[in-house]
Amino acid sequence: MKKFKCIVTLIFLVGIVALVGCSSNTEEDNNGNPSEEKKEVFNVALNSQPPTLDQPISTASVTRDIGRLIFETLVSTDSDYQAVPQLAEEIEVSDDGKVYTFHLREGVMFHNDKEMVAEDVVASMNRWLEKSSITGNIFDGATWTAEDDYKVVLELKQPSALTLDTLASSKQSAAIMPKEIVEAAPDEGVEEYIGTGPFQFEEWRQDQYIHLKKFADYQSAEGEADGLIGKKEVLFEDLYFHIVQDTTTRLAGLQTGEYDFAYGLSFDYYEELLENPDLQAVISPSANDLIAFNTVEGVASDFKIREAINTALDSEEIMLAAFHNPDLYWLDSGYMDVALTNWASTAGSEYYNQNDPEKAQEILEEAGYNGEEVRILTTRDYDHLYNIGVVVQEQLKNIGMNASLEIYDWPTALEMQSNATNEWDIFVSSSQTVSTPPQLVVLSPTWGAGFDDSKVTDLMSEIETATTLEEAQELWDELQLYAWEELLPVVQLGGNNRFDAARSNVEGMTAFSGPIFWNVSVTE
Repeated sequence: MKKFKCIVTLIFLVGIVALVGCSSNTEEDNNGNPSEEKKEVFNVALNSQPPTLDQPISTASVTRDIGRLIFETLVSTDSDYQAVPQLAEEIEVSDDGKVYTFHLREGVMFHNDKEMVAEDVVASMNRWLEKSSITGNIFDGATWTAEDDYKVVLELKQPSALTLDTLASSKQSAAIMPKEIVEAAPDEGVEEYIGTGPFQFEEWRQDQYIHLKKFADYQSAEGEADGLIGKKEVLFEDLYFHIVQDTTTRLAGLQTGEYDFAYGLSFDYYEELLENPDLQAVISPSANDLIAFNTVEGVASDFKIREAINTALDSEEIMLAAFHNPDLYWLDSGYMDVALTNWASTAGSEYYNQNDPEKAQEILEEAGYNGEEVRILTTRDYDHLYNIGVVVQEQLKNIGMNASLEIYDWPTALEMQSNATNEWDIFVSSSQTVSTPPQLVVLSPTWGAGFDDSKVTDLMSEIETATTLEEAQELWDELQLYAWEELLPVVQLGGNNRFDAARSNVEGMTAFSGPIFWNVSVTE
């Protein structure tokens, strides 16, 4: 039987975040002299309102960012994206890999003053199995049972090397809530946001703000802060997420001190912000940028056309136009984030960033291309997606393709991508970081126009049921090579950093798949 204990390592990434407030909180240094006063209110300018804070039912990144302050999971990830116990203190795995026994930390309190016990975990995990889209074949037929107040057992129908990584995923995460909250939840989501996290939910005024408060009885896991695990200390009393959708307004509020931290600033402001001593840029890995093809109908449904387009593209030119500064992007052919050491793959990299217009024209001729329109679906709601569309259009025109831009607001573009398959040929998009390949939406037959490919389905199923990580990695290499060489549902362009910013008096913040607001202080 294998055992996993909570062992934590290094601190990851760069600091972020925080905003306004007033305080009379004065600390003393080691000599008894007053030190700088700390603010008790932290104000954040948020670029969009979350659809919900109920993590298992939403893929929205803003739900993830705020929800993880309120809720915690049995297992989470360190800065190397390795699964590490969080609300569990020890995990035992049977020799056949089918039974996982989670020994829970004792004395962990919910925000309603109730201690977390096994029945809460079982109720939460069963709801996660029902609601989350990331569980896949791994948890088909799985059962969760409580052996005693502090011991929970997961029994799988078949072993999988991806079990803990999936449990630790921050996408539609397996948030632990009180049993009574779970059982009372309607289909559209829980009616009370009660978890075990360092912040507790206070108030949500729609289109105005979300207010969280420090949870005084929070029980932090042991160890140094590392990714999403270890020490979580809240150093102010109140945290406000103000809904401020206009980028210019968020930046202006940050500059005046109205906000301590601002989400999602335009990449155009990056170099200007670096020169402002009152502000600090906060960059952290965000997503992989790509163009997706309509493989169901239209000109791009022909693989030779997709091959020609991929052969022509200059990813360096595209990414520079989108992000303006090499600090904000990197070139990479992998479908999985390069930081995910277990899954980052170079398979198929010879087909990436070819920048060979002459060869592309030859392939177009072989395909019998005769000037058919190639409609590129993009949006101005995200500057980088619009800029990618513009440069892709130029590069396709340079090889003689009749490329046009179809520009819509982001919700309309998403709706068209999913349903209006006769109205677009290329869709400009991004793929958020996920913890395992089966969670990749861009290789799902249900995403967008979709594609029906039995080899992708079979290989994904084999990855999910692989009993060793090495076996799963080999299968993933095979699948990524196949995607580049024979399928081309998308063209990966590269990875990008998200660009947030904080006042320079914000100290101690880190970012990991979004900003983290624990272990952070703000001086007056």
